[in-house]
Amino acid sequence: MTASKRVSHPSLGSDLPKVAAHVIQPAEYDELPELTDEMLAQGKVNRGGRPRAMNPKRLISIRLTEDVIQRWRATGPGWQTRMAEKLTRAAPK
Repeated sequence: MTASKRVSHPSLGSDLPKVAAHVIQPAEYDELPELTDEMLAQGKVNRGGRPRAMNPKRLISIRLTEDVIQRWRATGPGWQTRMAEKLTRAAPK
């Protein structure tokens, strides 16, 4: 006999409503440092994301027999990368 058990998700304990309701007072500006040209010159723009690959992969379409695909898939996760490495080694130079 299996009984369904209600799962309660943990609360984040967020204070977002309190933060959103806060009104900044003039005295709070005293805590902030004055921005100088030197500070701004040290700033960097971070575009984020992955760096560009030296040898990026390209999407192509290739037809393979089902047995070939199943044998590669049976080798486990990363089978496509292993297949690409094998093809790279076998390619004429």
